[in-house]
Amino acid sequence: MADSAADGYVPYVFVVQMDIPAEHEAEFNRVYDEEHVPDILTVPGVRSCRRYKLESSTREGVPRYMAIYEVDSPDIVNSPAWLAKSERGSWAPTIRPLTTNRWHQQMRRIR
Repeated sequence: MADSAADGYVPYVFVVQMDIPAEHEAEFNRVYDEEHVPDILTVPGVRSCRRYKLESSTREGVPRYMAIYEVDSPDIVNSPAWLAKSERGSWAPTIRPLTTNRWHQQMRRIR
């Protein structure tokens, strides 16, 4: 039986990684959790978001924070809805400019 959206199959993830100066960490987490993620989750085709903080790595320079968005299509992150929602609230004017070492990856599920 093939995987499908009805089975909970999510074909893509959009992975965002970044750092934030320690003195802004509390506000970064508050805005990300209370404003940014709830806004992005209203974009059609965005299924979920999970956030992580780095515990350890075998490589130096890896960003400390990561968000993994499950999405139905790789085009969603460039859609007008996503772009509009990513500019709302305190995220774009206040928090995003403080972030550094930002990495974005889109991954297609292979199994």
